[in-house]
Amino acid sequence: MAQISKKNVSYIEENRLIGSKKIKWKTFKKNFPLTAMALPSVIFLFIFSYIPLYGLILPFKNYSYELGFFKSPWAGLENFRFLFDNEAVTIATRNTILYNLVFIVLGTIVAVVIALMLFEMSSRFVKGYQTLLFLPYFISWVVAAYAARVFLDIDYGLLNKLLSAFGKEPIAWYNAPRYWPAILIIAEIWKGMGYNGVIYYAALMGTDKSLFEAAKIDGAGKFKQIWYISIPSIMPMIIIMTILKVGKIFYGDFGLFYNFTLNSSLLYSTTDIIDTYVYRALITLGDIGMSSAAGFYQAVLGFILVVVTNLIVRKISPDNALF
Repeated sequence: MAQISKKNVSYIEENRLIGSKKIKWKTFKKNFPLTAMALPSVIFLFIFSYIPLYGLILPFKNYSYELGFFKSPWAGLENFRFLFDNEAVTIATRNTILYNLVFIVLGTIVAVVIALMLFEMSSRFVKGYQTLLFLPYFISWVVAAYAARVFLDIDYGLLNKLLSAFGKEPIAWYNAPRYWPAILIIAEIWKGMGYNGVIYYAALMGTDKSLFEAAKIDGAGKFKQIWYISIPSIMPMIIIMTILKVGKIFYGDFGLFYNFTLNSSLLYSTTDIIDTYVYRALITLGDIGMSSAAGFYQAVLGFILVVVTNLIVRKISPDNALF
């Protein structure tokens, strides 16, 4: 009897394994189209994000072209010491953080307002407005820089022509740092408002329409509907987007701060960020170790900020946390 029971147990176990394999195969066949769609992105991420991870040792080396990557001598924290002892890096870090904070706050407000406006429009006109608002996102900063020069050129710029018409002195915009915080903020919001607005608009489209009908029956006006229904419905998306942007607060849009300003050295006090400083240091000094240290510094602080911001959100509203 013991022998028969063992055979029965082994037979049941074998059937269970066969059944499990069949289920796994059916699951694989069912999910294969989605897996195939995701595969190019996974390969891209692996090649450009995971394979280069060996480069994390570069910030701790005195890189030499002759000795190569692995044979170059170790430098310890020397590259970081050079980075933090430099006053220009302090100014660039300050500019990077302040600009990104303004971009996050104002950019989110403008994008949400655009999304609410699109949501209230007739569906017949929404696609046209979406296209017009989205168009700046696809315009290169190089093209935008030369378009801006039409307005800001000291001799032929439209703004200086207007100033002259009102009896004012022309302004050398590319030599006057004090004007550029406002110019850069306007340019960044102009370029990104359509993209971010469409994201929030898509989130609004998932709102239950019966909520608005119930609010109308209760006598709620349009502004109350927006405040108590529309904004709370997209609040999780706003929080997620904010957390992701906070993670990149030590990164700047290189095209905006380098190309749009035409890399004018007179503007560095208000337009220089970590990315542009590192680029110029790499071009002029050729110091790969110091440039890698700056990138490592940005990545670590960005990761810490994402974790801390998510912890704060999880304490306040656990359902809206990213992880």
